[in-house]
Amino acid sequence: MTERLLPTANEDERAFEEGLRPRRLTEYVGQTRIVENLRVYIKAALMRSEHLDHALFHGPPGLGKTTLAYIMAEELGVPIRCTTGPALEKTGDLAAILTNLEERAVLFIDEIHRLHPAIEEMLYPALEDFHLDLIIGQGPSARNVRLILKKFTLIGATTRIGLLTSPLQSRFGIIERLGYYSFKELSSIIQRSARILAVEVTSEGAEEIAIRARGTPRIANRLLRRVRDFATVSGTALIDRKAAHEALERLGIDRNGFDEIDMKILETVVRTFSGKPVGLKSIAVAVGENPDTIEDVYEPYLIQNGFLSRTPKGRVATEKAFKYFGALPPKTQVGLFD
Repeated sequence: MTERLLPTANEDERAFEEGLRPRRLTEYVGQTRIVENLRVYIKAALMRSEHLDHALFHGPPGLGKTTLAYIMAEELGVPIRCTTGPALEKTGDLAAILTNLEERAVLFIDEIHRLHPAIEEMLYPALEDFHLDLIIGQGPSARNVRLILKKFTLIGATTRIGLLTSPLQSRFGIIERLGYYSFKELSSIIQRSARILAVEVTSEGAEEIAIRARGTPRIANRLLRRVRDFATVSGTALIDRKAAHEALERLGIDRNGFDEIDMKILETVVRTFSGKPVGLKSIAVAVGENPDTIEDVYEPYLIQNGFLSRTPKGRVATEKAFKYFGALPPKTQVGLFD
Protein backbone atom coordinates (compact mmCIF):
# COMPACT_ATOMS: atom_id res chain seq x y z
CA MET A 1 0.00 0.00 0.00
CA THR A 2 1.35 3.40 -0.96
CA GLU A 3 0.22 6.63 0.64
CA ARG A 4 1.40 10.02 -0.55
CA LEU A 5 0.91 12.73 2.05
CA LEU A 6 1.04 15.69 -0.33
CA PRO A 7 0.35 15.84 -4.08
CA THR A 8 2.98 17.23 -6.39
CA ALA A 9 2.43 20.36 -8.46
CA ASN A 10 2.06 18.40 -11.71
CA GLU A 11 -0.25 15.44 -11.13
CA ASP A 12 -0.26 14.38 -14.80
CA GLU A 13 3.52 14.23 -14.95
CA ARG A 14 3.66 12.31 -11.67
CA ALA A 15 1.06 9.81 -12.88
CA PHE A 16 3.05 9.33 -16.08
CA GLU A 17 6.29 8.71 -14.18
CA GLU A 18 4.63 6.31 -11.74
CA GLY A 19 3.15 4.35 -14.63
CA LEU A 20 6.64 3.71 -16.01
CA ARG A 21 8.28 3.07 -12.63
CA PRO A 22 9.66 -0.46 -12.15
CA ARG A 23 8.11 -2.32 -9.24
CA ARG A 24 10.77 -4.91 -8.44
CA LEU A 25 14.56 -5.01 -8.32
CA THR A 26 14.56 -7.45 -11.24
CA GLU A 27 12.93 -4.74 -13.40
CA TYR A 28 15.32 -1.98 -12.37
CA VAL A 29 17.91 -1.01 -14.98
CA GLY A 30 21.23 0.55 -13.99
CA GLN A 31 22.92 1.28 -10.63
CA THR A 32 24.01 -2.38 -10.65
CA ARG A 33 26.18 -2.33 -7.54
CA ILE A 34 23.54 -0.53 -5.48
CA VAL A 35 20.76 -2.85 -6.65
CA GLU A 36 22.80 -5.96 -5.85
CA ASN A 37 23.61 -4.65 -2.38
CA LEU A 38 19.99 -3.75 -1.70
CA ARG A 39 18.94 -7.24 -2.73
CA VAL A 40 21.22 -8.65 -0.02
CA TYR A 41 20.07 -6.17 2.65
CA ILE A 42 16.39 -6.83 1.92
CA LYS A 43 16.80 -10.60 1.87
CA ALA A 44 18.71 -10.53 5.18
CA ALA A 45 16.02 -8.38 6.83
CA LEU A 46 13.29 -10.75 5.63
CA MET A 47 15.19 -13.83 6.83
CA ARG A 48 15.59 -12.26 10.28
CA SER A 49 12.01 -10.89 10.29
CA GLU A 50 13.42 -7.46 11.11
CA HIS A 51 12.95 -3.96 9.77
CA LEU A 52 15.47 -2.79 7.19
CA ASP A 53 18.15 -0.31 8.25
CA HIS A 54 17.43 3.33 7.45
CA ALA A 55 18.67 4.25 3.96
CA LEU A 56 19.83 7.48 2.36
CA PHE A 57 20.07 7.96 -1.41
CA HIS A 58 21.80 11.00 -2.85
CA GLY A 59 22.75 12.26 -6.28
CA PRO A 60 21.41 14.45 -9.10
CA PRO A 61 17.63 14.56 -9.68
CA GLY A 62 15.86 12.04 -11.89
CA LEU A 63 18.19 9.08 -11.29
CA GLY A 64 15.76 6.81 -9.46
CA LYS A 65 15.99 7.62 -5.76
CA THR A 66 12.21 7.67 -5.31
CA THR A 67 11.82 4.58 -7.49
CA LEU A 68 14.23 2.63 -5.30
CA ALA A 69 12.24 3.60 -2.19
CA TYR A 70 9.04 2.24 -3.74
CA ILE A 71 10.80 -0.93 -4.88
CA MET A 72 12.28 -1.54 -1.42
CA ALA A 73 8.84 -1.30 0.18
CA GLU A 74 7.46 -3.67 -2.44
CA GLU A 75 10.27 -6.18 -1.95
CA LEU A 76 9.81 -6.03 1.83
CA GLY A 77 6.06 -6.43 1.48
CA VAL A 78 5.31 -3.40 3.65
CA PRO A 79 3.39 -0.13 3.14
CA ILE A 80 5.18 3.09 2.22
CA ARG A 81 4.26 6.64 3.18
CA CYS A 82 5.79 9.52 1.25
CA THR A 83 6.39 13.16 2.09
CA THR A 84 9.03 15.85 1.58
CA GLY A 85 11.27 17.82 3.91
CA PRO A 86 9.54 21.19 3.27
CA ALA A 87 6.10 19.65 3.86
CA LEU A 88 6.93 18.83 7.48
CA GLU A 89 6.45 22.28 8.96
CA LYS A 90 5.66 21.37 12.58
CA THR A 91 6.85 18.69 14.97
CA GLY A 92 3.23 17.60 15.22
CA ASP A 93 3.26 16.74 11.50
CA LEU A 94 6.10 14.29 12.01
CA ALA A 95 4.60 12.87 15.22
CA ALA A 96 1.31 12.18 13.44
CA ILE A 97 3.09 10.28 10.68
CA LEU A 98 5.41 8.25 12.90
CA THR A 99 2.75 7.18 15.38
CA ASN A 100 0.59 5.84 12.56
CA LEU A 101 3.27 3.77 10.83
CA GLU A 102 2.77 0.03 10.75
CA GLU A 103 5.41 -2.43 11.92
CA ARG A 104 8.44 -2.41 9.53
CA ALA A 105 6.74 0.15 7.26
CA VAL A 106 8.76 2.49 5.06
CA LEU A 107 8.68 6.27 5.47
CA PHE A 108 10.13 8.06 2.45
CA ILE A 109 11.21 11.70 2.85
CA ASP A 110 12.28 13.42 -0.35
CA GLU A 111 14.45 16.56 -0.13
CA ILE A 112 15.40 15.47 3.36
CA HIS A 113 18.12 18.14 3.47
CA ARG A 114 15.32 20.72 3.80
CA LEU A 115 13.97 19.43 7.12
CA HIS A 116 13.37 22.05 9.79
CA PRO A 117 16.03 21.80 12.55
CA ALA A 118 13.40 21.15 15.24
CA ILE A 119 11.94 18.27 13.22
CA GLU A 120 15.40 16.85 12.56
CA GLU A 121 16.14 16.87 16.28
CA MET A 122 12.87 15.05 16.87
CA LEU A 123 13.88 12.39 14.36
CA TYR A 124 17.05 11.34 16.18
CA PRO A 125 15.47 9.23 18.99
CA ALA A 126 12.83 7.99 16.55
CA LEU A 127 15.48 6.60 14.21
CA GLU A 128 17.77 5.25 16.91
CA ASP A 129 15.51 4.00 19.70
CA PHE A 130 12.04 4.19 18.08
CA HIS A 131 10.45 6.56 20.52
CA LEU A 132 9.27 10.18 20.53
CA ASP A 133 9.64 12.59 23.42
CA LEU A 134 6.85 15.17 23.39
CA ILE A 135 6.34 18.10 25.74
CA ILE A 136 2.69 18.57 26.69
CA GLY A 137 1.59 21.94 28.05
CA GLN A 138 3.61 25.04 28.90
CA GLY A 139 5.38 26.56 31.88
CA PRO A 140 5.45 24.83 35.29
CA SER A 141 2.66 22.45 34.27
CA ALA A 142 4.51 21.17 31.19
CA ARG A 143 5.34 17.48 31.22
CA ASN A 144 7.30 15.12 29.04
CA VAL A 145 5.50 12.23 27.36
CA ARG A 146 7.36 9.38 25.69
CA LEU A 147 5.62 7.58 22.81
CA ILE A 148 6.89 4.16 21.78
CA LEU A 149 6.95 3.70 18.00
CA LYS A 150 6.72 0.59 15.91
CA LYS A 151 9.99 -0.23 14.21
CA PHE A 152 10.13 1.34 10.76
CA THR A 153 12.57 2.15 7.96
CA LEU A 154 13.26 5.73 6.95
CA ILE A 155 14.43 6.23 3.38
CA GLY A 156 15.72 9.71 2.68
CA ALA A 157 16.55 11.23 -0.70
CA THR A 158 18.56 14.35 -1.40
CA THR A 159 20.30 16.09 -4.26
CA ARG A 160 22.51 18.01 -1.82
CA ILE A 161 24.01 15.67 0.74
CA GLY A 162 26.44 18.39 1.79
CA LEU A 163 23.52 20.21 3.45
CA LEU A 164 22.68 17.25 5.70
CA THR A 165 24.04 17.53 9.22
CA SER A 166 26.49 14.91 10.45
CA PRO A 167 24.18 13.71 13.26
CA LEU A 168 21.41 12.98 10.75
CA GLN A 169 23.72 11.23 8.28
CA SER A 170 25.09 9.03 11.06
CA ARG A 171 21.60 7.62 11.71
CA PHE A 172 21.50 5.95 8.27
CA GLY A 173 22.87 2.43 8.03
CA ILE A 174 22.75 2.43 4.23
CA ILE A 175 24.11 5.41 2.28
CA GLU A 176 24.35 5.19 -1.50
CA ARG A 177 25.11 7.70 -4.24
CA LEU A 178 23.29 7.26 -7.54
CA GLY A 179 25.30 8.14 -10.64
CA TYR A 180 24.36 8.98 -14.21
CA TYR A 181 23.26 6.11 -16.45
CA SER A 182 25.17 4.75 -19.42
CA PHE A 183 23.94 5.16 -22.96
CA LYS A 184 23.14 1.42 -23.14
CA GLU A 185 21.16 1.49 -19.88
CA LEU A 186 19.09 4.46 -21.05
CA SER A 187 18.33 2.71 -24.33
CA SER A 188 17.00 -0.28 -22.37
CA ILE A 189 14.88 1.99 -20.17
CA ILE A 190 13.41 3.76 -23.22
CA GLN A 191 12.52 0.48 -24.90
CA ARG A 192 10.87 -0.80 -21.70
CA SER A 193 8.88 2.44 -21.34
CA ALA A 194 7.85 2.26 -25.01
CA ARG A 195 6.41 -1.23 -24.45
CA ILE A 196 4.39 0.02 -21.48
CA LEU A 197 3.12 2.99 -23.51
CA ALA A 198 2.34 0.72 -26.49
CA VAL A 199 4.71 2.75 -28.67
CA GLU A 200 6.73 1.01 -31.35
CA VAL A 201 10.33 2.22 -31.28
CA THR A 202 13.36 0.77 -33.02
CA SER A 203 16.65 0.22 -31.23
CA GLU A 204 18.10 3.07 -33.32
CA GLY A 205 15.21 5.35 -32.31
CA ALA A 206 15.76 4.50 -28.65
CA GLU A 207 19.47 5.22 -29.06
CA GLU A 208 18.77 8.63 -30.59
CA ILE A 209 16.68 9.56 -27.56
CA ALA A 210 19.21 8.07 -25.13
CA ILE A 211 22.03 10.16 -26.61
CA ARG A 212 20.20 13.33 -25.58
CA ALA A 213 18.83 12.17 -22.22
CA ARG A 214 21.73 13.54 -20.12
CA GLY A 215 22.30 10.18 -18.45
CA THR A 216 18.97 10.56 -16.63
CA PRO A 217 16.00 8.12 -16.86
CA ARG A 218 13.46 10.80 -15.98
CA ILE A 219 14.62 12.92 -18.92
CA ALA A 220 14.73 9.87 -21.20
CA ASN A 221 11.10 9.04 -20.41
CA ARG A 222 10.04 12.66 -20.82
CA LEU A 223 11.73 12.87 -24.22
CA LEU A 224 10.08 9.61 -25.27
CA ARG A 225 6.72 11.11 -24.38
CA ARG A 226 7.39 14.21 -26.48
CA VAL A 227 8.72 12.21 -29.43
CA ARG A 228 5.57 10.09 -29.23
CA ASP A 229 3.50 13.28 -29.54
CA PHE A 230 5.30 14.33 -32.71
CA ALA A 231 5.02 10.81 -34.15
CA THR A 232 1.29 10.67 -33.41
CA VAL A 233 0.54 14.01 -35.07
CA SER A 234 2.69 13.21 -38.12
CA GLY A 235 1.04 9.83 -38.51
CA THR A 236 4.26 7.90 -37.92
CA ALA A 237 3.50 4.48 -36.47
CA LEU A 238 7.15 3.64 -35.86
CA ILE A 239 9.69 5.78 -34.03
CA ASP A 240 12.96 5.16 -35.82
CA ARG A 241 16.16 7.18 -35.74
CA LYS A 242 14.90 9.69 -38.32
CA ALA A 243 11.58 10.30 -36.52
CA ALA A 244 13.32 10.66 -33.14
CA HIS A 245 16.00 12.97 -34.57
CA GLU A 246 13.46 15.28 -36.23
CA ALA A 247 11.31 15.51 -33.08
CA LEU A 248 14.26 16.18 -30.79
CA GLU A 249 15.62 18.85 -33.13
CA ARG A 250 12.25 20.59 -33.00
CA LEU A 251 12.42 20.42 -29.21
CA GLY A 252 15.74 22.28 -29.38
CA ILE A 253 17.79 19.51 -27.76
CA ASP A 254 21.14 18.79 -29.39
CA ARG A 255 23.14 15.57 -29.40
CA ASN A 256 24.91 16.57 -26.18
CA GLY A 257 21.54 16.66 -24.48
CA PHE A 258 21.77 20.44 -24.10
CA ASP A 259 18.57 22.42 -23.93
CA GLU A 260 18.12 26.19 -23.96
CA ILE A 261 19.28 26.69 -20.36
CA ASP A 262 22.42 24.58 -20.82
CA MET A 263 23.42 26.60 -23.84
CA LYS A 264 22.67 29.88 -22.05
CA ILE A 265 24.89 28.84 -19.13
CA LEU A 266 27.78 27.93 -21.41
CA GLU A 267 27.31 30.99 -23.58
CA THR A 268 27.31 33.20 -20.48
CA VAL A 269 30.62 31.79 -19.26
CA VAL A 270 32.26 31.60 -22.71
CA ARG A 271 31.06 34.82 -24.31
CA THR A 272 29.49 37.17 -21.78
CA PHE A 273 32.37 36.78 -19.31
CA SER A 274 35.00 36.03 -21.97
CA GLY A 275 36.07 32.80 -20.32
CA LYS A 276 36.95 34.44 -16.99
CA PRO A 277 35.86 32.77 -13.71
CA VAL A 278 32.26 33.68 -12.89
CA GLY A 279 30.18 33.15 -9.75
CA LEU A 280 27.06 31.01 -9.60
CA LYS A 281 24.81 33.96 -8.76
CA SER A 282 26.09 35.93 -11.74
CA ILE A 283 25.31 33.00 -14.03
CA ALA A 284 21.84 32.68 -12.50
CA VAL A 285 21.08 36.35 -13.12
CA ALA A 286 22.37 36.14 -16.69
CA VAL A 287 20.26 33.11 -17.64
CA GLY A 288 17.21 33.96 -15.50
CA GLU A 289 17.29 30.77 -13.46
CA ASN A 290 17.43 29.95 -9.75
CA PRO A 291 21.03 29.38 -8.48
CA ASP A 292 20.03 26.17 -6.69
CA THR A 293 18.47 24.81 -9.90
CA ILE A 294 21.63 25.56 -11.85
CA GLU A 295 23.81 23.93 -9.18
CA ASP A 296 21.61 20.85 -8.70
CA VAL A 297 20.20 20.21 -12.19
CA TYR A 298 22.38 21.73 -14.89
CA GLU A 299 25.89 22.13 -13.53
CA PRO A 300 26.62 18.46 -12.57
CA TYR A 301 25.99 17.29 -16.13
CA LEU A 302 28.06 20.08 -17.67
CA ILE A 303 30.95 19.38 -15.30
CA GLN A 304 30.84 15.60 -15.71
CA ASN A 305 30.89 15.94 -19.50
CA GLY A 306 33.84 18.31 -19.46
CA PHE A 307 32.17 21.58 -20.52
CA LEU A 308 32.41 23.41 -17.20
CA SER A 309 34.89 23.45 -14.34
CA ARG A 310 34.74 24.75 -10.77
CA THR A 311 37.66 26.78 -9.48
CA PRO A 312 38.19 28.73 -6.23
CA LYS A 313 37.42 31.92 -8.17
CA GLY A 314 34.25 30.65 -9.86
CA ARG A 315 32.97 28.61 -12.79
CA VAL A 316 35.23 28.38 -15.83
CA ALA A 317 34.45 27.12 -19.32
CA THR A 318 36.74 24.34 -20.53
CA GLU A 319 38.41 24.07 -23.90
CA LYS A 320 35.61 21.71 -24.93
CA ALA A 321 33.04 24.45 -24.25
CA PHE A 322 34.94 26.97 -26.37
CA LYS A 323 35.12 24.47 -29.22
CA TYR A 324 31.36 23.90 -28.90
CA PHE A 325 30.81 27.57 -29.78
CA GLY A 326 33.61 27.63 -32.33
CA ALA A 327 35.63 30.01 -30.16
CA LEU A 328 39.21 30.04 -28.95
CA PRO A 329 39.96 30.15 -25.21
CA PRO A 330 41.56 33.42 -24.07
CA LYS A 331 45.29 33.37 -23.43
CA THR A 332 44.71 33.92 -19.70
CA GLN A 333 42.88 30.58 -19.54
CA VAL A 334 45.27 28.49 -21.63
CA GLY A 335 47.06 27.18 -18.54
CA LEU A 336 43.82 25.56 -17.35
CA PHE A 337 43.72 23.33 -20.41
CA ASP A 338 47.35 22.12 -20.43
